Amino acid sequence: MKTPLDQIDLAIVENLQKNARLSNKELAHRVQLSPSSCLERVRRLNASGVFRGFHAEVDPDALGLSLQAMITVRLRRHSRRDVVAFRAHLLALPEVLAVFHVGGSYDFVVHVAVKDSNHLRDLALDSFTARPEVGQMETHFIFEHTRSMTLPIKTEER
Repeated sequence: MKTPLDQIDLAIVENLQKNARLSNKELAHRVQLSPSSCLERVRRLNASGVFRGFHAEVDPDALGLSLQAMITVRLRRHSRRDVVAFRAHLLALPEVLAVFHVGGSYDFVVHVAVKDSNHLRDLALDSFTARPEVGQMETHFIFEHTRSMTLPIKTEER
């Protein structure tokens, strides 16, 4: 079981979610700690797995990936072996941005970014329907994509 986060830890997480490029000095000032204490807490949060990483968000259009889609997949069988194999296959595809293993009518929802509709068709035929695990798939074009970069943080002040 993970150690519960105190109010200072939550403030550090909240600030770094909003701007992961904050200097330690600025972060320490915002959470009212000394820089050395702040750095130690950030290191502890990293080591305990609270932070999964720090990333640069890249505009897909800048890389020539002007079309995004959500692909829903229903597997033929629901064996652990098939689920694990298909998930591993998806994570190895460069076009895949996110994989969601879900309950309901479909087993997977896959967010992809591709150059154009021909690229999407080829991806669907070569990397989805050609797989023995796949029973059915549907493609849903994304017209607009916005996401929150922060998780809700419950603090005592709120």
